[in-house]
Amino acid sequence: MSIQQGSAPFDPLRLCVYATVALLAWILGPVAVVGFAALGFAGYLRARRAGLTRSKCVLRDTRLVLSYLALIGLAGAAGIGWYVYGWLT
Repeated sequence: MSIQQGSAPFDPLRLCVYATVALLAWILGPVAVVGFAALGFAGYLRARRAGLTRSKCVLRDTRLVLSYLALIGLAGAAGIGWYVYGWLT
């Protein structure tokens, strides 16, 4: 094991964030899906209006990312509807 001098060790913060998001999605189900999709959509919409056309996201084009997030939001809303329907019947 070597010690890197002059640089801090790698901090895998994103992995902790991903695990937290996954936990919230598991606990809250489709409500979390809709919430995170809406949050992401709002962020990308604001960035697109500010001039961002290419993203670091795998989809690259912000229009594709916005479409993807909208689709996820609709799927989450359908999941909420499915749960409510199940409770009512």
